[in-house]
Amino acid sequence: MPTYRLAFLGFGNVGRALARLLLEKREALRVAYDIDFVVTGIATGRHGRAVAPEGIDLAAALARAESGESLAPLGTEPEPPSGLDFVQAVPADVLFENTPVNYEHGEPAVSHIRVALERGMHVATANKGPVVHAYHDLTALAKRQGRRFFFESAVMDGAPIFSLFRETLPAARLLAFRGILNSTTNLILSRMETEMETFAQAVAYAQSIGIAETDPSGDVDGWDAAIKVAALVTVLMGIPLTPQQVQRQGIREITRQRVMEAAAQGRRWKLVCEAERTEDGVRASVAPQLVGPDSPLYGVMGTSSVVTFRTDVLGDLSVREDNPGPHTTAYGLLADFLNAVRRG
Repeated sequence: MPTYRLAFLGFGNVGRALARLLLEKREALRVAYDIDFVVTGIATGRHGRAVAPEGIDLAAALARAESGESLAPLGTEPEPPSGLDFVQAVPADVLFENTPVNYEHGEPAVSHIRVALERGMHVATANKGPVVHAYHDLTALAKRQGRRFFFESAVMDGAPIFSLFRETLPAARLLAFRGILNSTTNLILSRMETEMETFAQAVAYAQSIGIAETDPSGDVDGWDAAIKVAALVTVLMGIPLTPQQVQRQGIREITRQRVMEAAAQGRRWKLVCEAERTEDGVRASVAPQLVGPDSPLYGVMGTSSVVTFRTDVLGDLSVREDNPGPHTTAYGLLADFLNAVRRG
């Protein structure tokens, strides 16, 4: 039974959810897939970095991280001074790269992934930045190295979006898509309608449950949605696109009064993400739109998401995810790990 050495770069909510999922699924991986694992390194932004070639006690790492203690004492090698140094030092077969997204250029995650691939690791990430800003280069590098660069969790958490096209829709050409891809703004708009909250109150609620960041601008100004649109266009349409090239309008101008006026008309405001092939390439946008009961977006409330794809060979095909969280993102990473090593 092969034992794969795993390294975590980033051990926040998603990284810890993945650790718990790996422990929960360990016996199933052994029985169903003939796979075992050992964690040889964990690096965090605020709680130290640990490298141990013989293995780290993952349950102990979870306990220390969740109590705010440093992970460094779990290591048996010198503590790497940075994330990049960690990738260069850790002995691993698979790197889970889950550092914060950089909308502008994707660094430092792009460099983390490039070094990992060069060192012979498979890489699974939930980070949208490298997908948008370096997808073609990193995929080509992975192919040269005989490794895999997978990122199922980069859009719609663990829902099978990228693998849907990669594995089950051969020769299908994506012509357009439309959907709700940012769960934070969808929650805000939903609460403004169902709870009669102001925009500020709904944002504060999203922050209180950990859905929105302390600075919510990445969500409410449409940047998170735009980078997800760019990722789908880049990968599934084969047209490189950055979030800066997506026409973008956030939801700051959507007041409670406008939400209630729409509700009185039987309609709802949604932050709609869409892209369509054109003769000149692609037209992509993120903007608030009014939708009615005839739209598949109308009933998608709270933190749920949906996307409808239009291809040249099928009618509209929709994927919907209800109430995702770190555990669903973690599942996407686990699936990437299994798909990488089973094909690697």
